[in-house]
Amino acid sequence: MEMLASLYTLPSPLPPTTTSSSSEPSCKTPFITRRRAIISASTAAIASLLHISNAIPSLYPAIALQPQQVELDQEEDRIVRLFQETSPSVVFIEDLELAKIPKSSSKGDRDVVAEDEDAKVEGTGSGFIWDKFGHIVTNYHVVDKLATDQSGLQSCKVLLADASGTSFYKEGKIVGIDPAYDLAVLKVDVEGYELKPIVVGTSRDLRVGQSCFAIGNPFGYENTLTTGVVSGLGREIPSPNGRAIRGAIQTDAAINAGNSGGPLIDSYGHVIGINTATFTRKGTGISSGVNFAIPIDTVVRTVPYLIVYGTPYSNRFQ
Repeated sequence: MEMLASLYTLPSPLPPTTTSSSSEPSCKTPFITRRRAIISASTAAIASLLHISNAIPSLYPAIALQPQQVELDQEEDRIVRLFQETSPSVVFIEDLELAKIPKSSSKGDRDVVAEDEDAKVEGTGSGFIWDKFGHIVTNYHVVDKLATDQSGLQSCKVLLADASGTSFYKEGKIVGIDPAYDLAVLKVDVEGYELKPIVVGTSRDLRVGQSCFAIGNPFGYENTLTTGVVSGLGREIPSPNGRAIRGAIQTDAAINAGNSGGPLIDSYGHVIGINTATFTRKGTGISSGVNFAIPIDTVVRTVPYLIVYGTPYSNRFQ
């Protein structure tokens, strides 16, 4: 419609024709015919100018839409490539309650929870591949039931992909937790598989207004991408143990149930945070667009200790 409006509002090259009265002599008829011919020629000239690629943009603003469309397509392609390169490093986590304690395999390890064990899915979440050894980083609240289980009936199933894109399920075992920062590390057996660890960035130089993207599994829908911007920095959110997590990233990229533990990435595909919490409208469960992520700099300081010692540095000597 912008194109039509631009064309219809072009100034007329000639004044409008006037209707001749019956008292005017017939000798003016040839002049009227010539004037109509001039108008027709002018209209044809304008139409031909609209097809010239180098027409003056100020006269024909509709023509300037073409390079804008090309630029939009390039931006879309960039986001598509960003998702394709990053999503193989994002995993889908299912929190399961078993009907009975499963038997250990001959290797003394359960690989995948069998379907005939009537496992009940109690919740879902997200995570991302930390290294090629099968360490998965996620939120503590995604696996808190498994972390505190005393009955042996809690289990965790992880859907992940190898470097070639082949998906497979593995059982996830907790190797370290930090409830104070809502962080946990799982370990899966990846023998025979080559993983693609996620690229870790930094949250130190973030600026409000820069683009960011969340990848996760909201409401169980695998590999979902949402887009937004960094809405605020230095926020404070509650942790599962009741303390405050300071320095959180606020974003309007949609985060819902199931996104927890997934990566918040920048325009280069580098992780800048772990999607953790969202404000919801009371009684609706609908996100308000005010969402939070734990900054990756905090994660980088904590995860190595969780992998090696099982606890954060602050708890090592307790």
